[in-house]
Amino acid sequence: MGRNERIDLLVGDHAARLSERLQAHREQLFPPHARKELRKFTSGEVAAMLGVKDAYLRKLHLDGKGPEVEIRNGRRYYAPDDIAELRNFLERGTKTPGTYLPGRRGDDHLQVITVINFKGGSGKTTTAAHLAQKAALDGYRVLAIDLDPQASLSALHGYQPEFDLLDGGTLYDAIRYDDPVPMKDVIQKTYFHGLDIVPGNLDLMEFEHETPRALAERSGNLFFTRVGDKLAEVEGEYDLVVMDCPPQLGFLTMSALSAATAVLVTVHPQMLDVMSMCQFLLMTSNLLGVVAEAGGDMGYDWMRYVVTRYEPGDGPQNQMVSFMRSMFGDYVLNHPVLKSTAISDAGITKQTLYEVEKNQFTRSTYERAMESLNAVNGEILGLVQEAWGR
Repeated sequence: MGRNERIDLLVGDHAARLSERLQAHREQLFPPHARKELRKFTSGEVAAMLGVKDAYLRKLHLDGKGPEVEIRNGRRYYAPDDIAELRNFLERGTKTPGTYLPGRRGDDHLQVITVINFKGGSGKTTTAAHLAQKAALDGYRVLAIDLDPQASLSALHGYQPEFDLLDGGTLYDAIRYDDPVPMKDVIQKTYFHGLDIVPGNLDLMEFEHETPRALAERSGNLFFTRVGDKLAEVEGEYDLVVMDCPPQLGFLTMSALSAATAVLVTVHPQMLDVMSMCQFLLMTSNLLGVVAEAGGDMGYDWMRYVVTRYEPGDGPQNQMVSFMRSMFGDYVLNHPVLKSTAISDAGITKQTLYEVEKNQFTRSTYERAMESLNAVNGEILGLVQEAWGR
């Protein structure tokens, strides 16, 4: 590339070619009008999800109680809506409220979990997606918000920003300074029962560009309350919000942190990643200090570091994890997310581990990855329950 070539044109040409190829790839995976659908779950999977015995589900089915389910080769398969119906049915008969519907009761406050990291590749989006989906499968009412202009969380849920959001539809439309739309206008259903999403795309960058202008005009509407104000419009509909932040510390991330009741920092346990996290935490602390002084709410229920893409056999990684535990103690989640071909292979077809059929993997690979994700998500949802005083 000579000095007289323009980088903007070259990059634009590459982007156009890539976009065309991605669109073709997408049409192979999902024909243009196909929406993603969630597979059905075996009775064994459903029993594990609900914490009951498979035999009990069989008895319910034989007694004609609960949903009508599909029978294939003598085995029962449950659609996501069937699982939700079962939860409602079981909750009505339980002595301990919240056994099957663990969401908010009485004056429990909305839990807003903001997932952050400064360095790409830390497994931030994968962590956010699996958390949101697991919470929905567990019977919580969940809203996932994609604040990352790169929109990977949206893509995992079947929204491709460059094709599906041509006339807006991101959180930017709801938090912009001129003529913001109601929050409900940017929320979309997903194919997971109980999980809605606000998709992302490059429009989110506009908030970074417009905020300095709004600050200069001192137009009275503070940038750091905007995300929280919008969540307040719909908080009655949800138990839990999971926000996937962009990997940089801009006004969007600060507004998300201001709206948060909990913060999850993903860390890949390698020296460079931990060093970059250190810089990130220093900057975060300085900036949030400024927001707090300006009246931003910096109170939160909990903050945790989650170790991601962890390889138990890797000596240096183990040292890094021990180092973090010795520094931060209980602020590091007990369970790490294992690095797994099951998770990365599922990602190639824009799926999470909760969506793929397990027969696509060797049994031990699938089970190890699933066990690791469920342990991490179980720990996080335990913190949510604790924050509600349970």
